[in-house]
Amino acid sequence: MHTSFRSMRLRSEGKPASTATIRVFAMLGRRFLSGLFTVWLASLLIFVGTDLLPGDAATAILGRNSTPSALAALRAQLGLNRPLFNRYWEWLTGMLHGNLGRSLVGDQAVSAVIGHGIVNSLILAAITLVILIPLAISIGAFAAMRRYSPVDHSLQTLTLVLNALPEFVTGTLLALIFGVTLTILPPVSLFNPTDYSIQHPKFLVLPVVTLVFAALAPTARMVRGSVIEVLERPYVQMARLKGLNDRTIMRRHVLPNALVPTIQVLALAIGWMMGGIVVVEFVFQYAGMGEALVSAVSERDVPTVQALGLIIATVYVLVNICADIATLLLTPRLRTTL
Repeated sequence: MHTSFRSMRLRSEGKPASTATIRVFAMLGRRFLSGLFTVWLASLLIFVGTDLLPGDAATAILGRNSTPSALAALRAQLGLNRPLFNRYWEWLTGMLHGNLGRSLVGDQAVSAVIGHGIVNSLILAAITLVILIPLAISIGAFAAMRRYSPVDHSLQTLTLVLNALPEFVTGTLLALIFGVTLTILPPVSLFNPTDYSIQHPKFLVLPVVTLVFAALAPTARMVRGSVIEVLERPYVQMARLKGLNDRTIMRRHVLPNALVPTIQVLALAIGWMMGGIVVVEFVFQYAGMGEALVSAVSERDVPTVQALGLIIATVYVLVNICADIATLLLTPRLRTTL
């Protein structure tokens, strides 16, 4: 029934179904190419930006007591005396082949240095999203159903306060309250470096709560606004006249239509999480990608900084492309107006 109705609508608009499909794939192709260009531009900015930082890797390795001859020899060994474009091209092609380069600390492969931390960060992000998405939807929908009531105003004030607090402030407060004062949770996530964080759930609690608080406000507020807009549409009023209860209306008619705009906000939240997770991991000394990035910056380990920066940028772009695709698939009106 849905397919027949869609085909009739496309024919009535003078757009055959095959033409609409071609337009959809063309749009997806444009988004993908745009994402590739964005990742390339990010790689260029990351490489040039790290190269322009004061000092260089040779200075960081040899320290302050280095001699000019030793610096020159090490720069030649590391290839730092070659033209910038040549070094960038070699680095970029290596990245495309999965070669992240070698860390300047310990002369290890960058993938070996950051691999364990990336897994821990993905664990932290996944648990955060599993909690964040249903919680934000529930709070936003609950506030929308009781819009302009004292409960709604209280929830809006709470989310606004959470949105105003930086991650390091929220994390520090949680660590002081639950880790130092109440001593019911560890204030820092110190576990065996060879372990994965999922093996120590208690060390995940405070970092996850901090990330949820930081991303909850914009997501819940977007859900509330979208639900209010859908609740005022004629088909929802018709469903009420037919005697459907609020729970059924919310599940069948409101949420499926209200969640489409929320997808973009969730994409931004995930993209933010890849950057904000650095701060949270530093606050709780969590052995993840953020801690690896902070250590690499302090040790002037340029290849590791470049690799982590490009990974964060790539994840951000991929998440936004997936959000665009999901929005297109869940919104038939967009497919028919391409």
